[in-house]
Amino acid sequence: MLFDRLQALALLQLGDSAYPAGGFAFSWGLEGLAADGMLSNRNELDRIIADQLARRWATMERVLLRKAFHAAGCDAIAAVDRLAEAGTPSAEMREGSRRAGRALLGVWVKLDGPLSVAYRTLVSSDARLGHLPVAQAVVGRDANFNLDAAELVSGWTLVTGLVGAAVRLGIIGHVEAQRSQSAARGLLAELLAETPPADASPASFTPFIDIAVSRGPLRDVRMFTT
Repeated sequence: MLFDRLQALALLQLGDSAYPAGGFAFSWGLEGLAADGMLSNRNELDRIIADQLARRWATMERVLLRKAFHAAGCDAIAAVDRLAEAGTPSAEMREGSRRAGRALLGVWVKLDGPLSVAYRTLVSSDARLGHLPVAQAVVGRDANFNLDAAELVSGWTLVTGLVGAAVRLGIIGHVEAQRSQSAARGLLAELLAETPPADASPASFTPFIDIAVSRGPLRDVRMFTT
């Protein structure tokens, strides 16, 4: 198979932690876990990243992304979006997913992505729409990614977001961050090598993370939205 340089460069662009989609505002539970004394070093971080990838991203967000990627038209994409809303029990996680997804869509609206523009109109009329994995599928289609590429950038964005949050929280340094990313890279590759069944239903089981995110509004000081 020929190496697609343009797509590889596009993957680097969208997977960059500096991509202006507001990813720096989300720790996806790391801040809460650290505040509760459940996250204080790289070994614990690596376990949490592995948990997020295997028990949430691979079984829920990836499934939603795949459904939205194959959906024919905005109404069908919105049906997947509502599935994401119904399948996320934590109000804070729902809000965080929608905020992150809408921010990503907003970037591609400014870049004149045709599907992003069309879907953003629908999202603007329904507060339940705009979840991150659905937005990633829409953006991936506008970027002319194939499904494999869209899945790859989705999983890697989660990894870099978690590692970046850990650095900002002072849990690890920049060299340790590279070790965490290397470990996560191997797991992500393993997960991507297995294709979910076409009829897979999105499901996740990350109770400690969900509780940590849900406790966020009770904390006096917060750095991150989730």
